[in-house]
Amino acid sequence: MGFYHHEHFCCSCTEYIFGKRWIRIAPAGPIFLAGSAIILSLDAFFPYDSLGPLQYVVPYLVQTNVWLINVLDLGTATARDNIMFLKGDFGPMVLQVFWPSAGVHSVIIYSLVMGAFLLKMNIHRNRKLIYFSIGIAGTIGVNMIRIFSLSWYALKVTTDAKQWEEFHSVAGEIMFLPWLFVFLLIVIIIETRRLKKSESEGKINPKNN
Repeated sequence: MGFYHHEHFCCSCTEYIFGKRWIRIAPAGPIFLAGSAIILSLDAFFPYDSLGPLQYVVPYLVQTNVWLINVLDLGTATARDNIMFLKGDFGPMVLQVFWPSAGVHSVIIYSLVMGAFLLKMNIHRNRKLIYFSIGIAGTIGVNMIRIFSLSWYALKVTTDAKQWEEFHSVAGEIMFLPWLFVFLLIVIIIETRRLKKSESEGKINPKNN
């Protein structure tokens, strides 16, 4: 009985926030949880760079991050493959980046969530592709911010491994989750307004004829 009331309350709140079309975003939660579970399992069974395909893009993200650090003159940074050699206000620190820390998993999770979400949206295929592409670009941007923030922490805050690891443990999902939620919400708002506009125009045009 308690579970039923809790489930009913969650559905009511979601419908109140998003309107009657709340069902479009409802699958995002279970898909996100399932995707996260799969990715965490992969990370557990294939740690570090065991999964070559997922590790492939990491050196490019590392090189971009090193370039940003040097352009902004935050310290000294060089890169070799997936390793960054940093030297900032508190001395040198070496960071080795693997695909989970680079946020590659967030791109996979985003693709699953957004794919299921767009399938339920009654919009033109080209618009779906545009939304999906913008979301991929935004997710990669969030991942770059994550790597940059971890580097900045080592350059400007501390090179203590324990303190850095504490920051690393919260600097991942705390960035991706708000981005995913906000982007889905923006898409819903845009498409809801477009639908209301087309419905109002459909009601007005017959009278004008």
